[in-house]
Amino acid sequence: MARATTNLAIFSLIIFLSAAPIINSQEFSRKFSKREMGMKREKLSHLHFYFHDVLGGRNPTAVRVAQAATTSSYPYKFGEVLIIDDRLTVGPNLSSKVVGRAQGMYASADVSDAGLLMVFNFAFVEGRFNGSTLSVLGRNAVLSAAREMPIVGGSGVFRFARGYARTQTHLLDLKMGYAVEEYDVYVFHY
Repeated sequence: MARATTNLAIFSLIIFLSAAPIINSQEFSRKFSKREMGMKREKLSHLHFYFHDVLGGRNPTAVRVAQAATTSSYPYKFGEVLIIDDRLTVGPNLSSKVVGRAQGMYASADVSDAGLLMVFNFAFVEGRFNGSTLSVLGRNAVLSAAREMPIVGGSGVFRFARGYARTQTHLLDLKMGYAVEEYDVYVFHY
């Protein structure tokens, strides 16, 4: 009789558990509406500035942190990695008003051409974008007249950002280790 009672109790427990709603205490996501996130109408902004990459001199803003054993045997330094903290200015002169910094890294990622993998943030310090960032992740074919790289996100005013950065070389001085790139950035954000 005890065995039958035990079997009946187990059977009753199985029926009860199968009829009970499933409660998932391990839930790690939920859906939000745009309104809940404070997202209103999406805007398209255009930003224009100059990017100063200083590799030489006493105060470089781009420094090599790694390279492969074979890097020197490639014409475009394949395998070289640099960390940057470059000025973003309103005009092409280094003394122009600073509007932000390009902070991150780039690496020579093409065996046979001057192709860089760019991974950095534009960190803005001026105007309505002060304290906001845009994240760039993409290929920069530096010998091309004009290049495009994707904007893959951002913070602050640029939360949920997407767009692209178009750049062209304004000045290149290999002897001094100095380059100035002109940027036009088109970004959707809320």
